Amino acid sequence: MQQVIIIGASGHGKVVADTILQSGDRVRGFLDDNPELGESFIGFPVLGTVDQFVDYPDTKFVVAIGNAKIRENIVEKLAGVSWYTAIHPRAVISFLDTSIGEGTVVMADAVINAGAKIGNHCIINTGAVVEHDNRIEDFAHISVGAKLAGTVHVGKGTWIGIGATVKNNVEICEECMIGAGAVVVKNILSKGVYVGVPATYKQEVR
Repeated sequence: MQQVIIIGASGHGKVVADTILQSGDRVRGFLDDNPELGESFIGFPVLGTVDQFVDYPDTKFVVAIGNAKIRENIVEKLAGVSWYTAIHPRAVISFLDTSIGEGTVVMADAVINAGAKIGNHCIINTGAVVEHDNRIEDFAHISVGAKLAGTVHVGKGTWIGIGATVKNNVEICEECMIGAGAVVVKNILSKGVYVGVPATYKQEVR
């Protein structure tokens, strides 16, 4: 049994905690910089601020924060720690040439098919489908119910919104946001927010 400290006491943190427990491991507690948190969160101790990670050298960590930039900054701050990869037992993951990077979270009912490569500190959220030969770069977030067809490449830090669909053989560059329910039918090679059916550029990422 592995002991895990979760960075981020929030709604997403609740789901990550459940994923850890469902996997048979132990949640040691949370670290969070919110001064309004009490001494416990969903029944687990709040152990202090993020900087207090140094007090737990024998414990694994996972970052439960949806924002990719914040997640990346925290990972850089915690350089050298041992990262926990959280995979819910109800996720369906192919045994054929797949890989999932450290610190990544794969939620219940997600599907990761043959040949898919998932980077470090990604979120593959509840019910998301990552089809064969997809490449998901570090810190990307595939939201609840999003569906990526075969041979899709998602760049670093990109967020695919809830219920979005990406057709096969499409590339999406880094640091993009694909809106909820959007349908991506061609390559997206410039950073920005893309919405609609088919997905088109709306604005810069803020």
